[in-house]
Amino acid sequence: MTGNTEQKLDSLGITLPAPATPAANYVPFVKTGNLLMISGQVPVGPNGLEYQGKLGDGFDVETGQKAARLCAINLLAQAKAALGDLDRITQVVKITGFVNSAPDFGDHPAVINGASDLLVEALGDRGKHARAAVGMASLPFGVSVEVDAIIEFK
Repeated sequence: MTGNTEQKLDSLGITLPAPATPAANYVPFVKTGNLLMISGQVPVGPNGLEYQGKLGDGFDVETGQKAARLCAINLLAQAKAALGDLDRITQVVKITGFVNSAPDFGDHPAVINGASDLLVEALGDRGKHARAAVGMASLPFGVSVEVDAIIEFK
């Protein structure tokens, strides 16, 4: 039987993918005490890497939000792998969103809203979090967005 959070995801039309394996010498998550640190997740969808490009240079804010939303879905997939049940999440404490952007692009917070909005849709008040949204000159594999998270669990 699935928990309330997974039922909510299902009602949103979201099926969690198998969590991605690390692309280098690191682990996808670390649990310490009641905190779960999830490594940066990129927009990997059913067909592999998606949203490769720069915001402000071929990608608009709406496209960036879709990429950030996909990153948040992948964060939840990692959380499920780590915790076994998303209902164990008591609070998303903080996310950091990295935006691959042109030098004059300034709408990083609007892009990362794609991840923030998904977390609140899926988790309600437990998904509300502190956050940083920063611009980068490049990101791994040329993706447009990467998001990591700190989550409290029971």
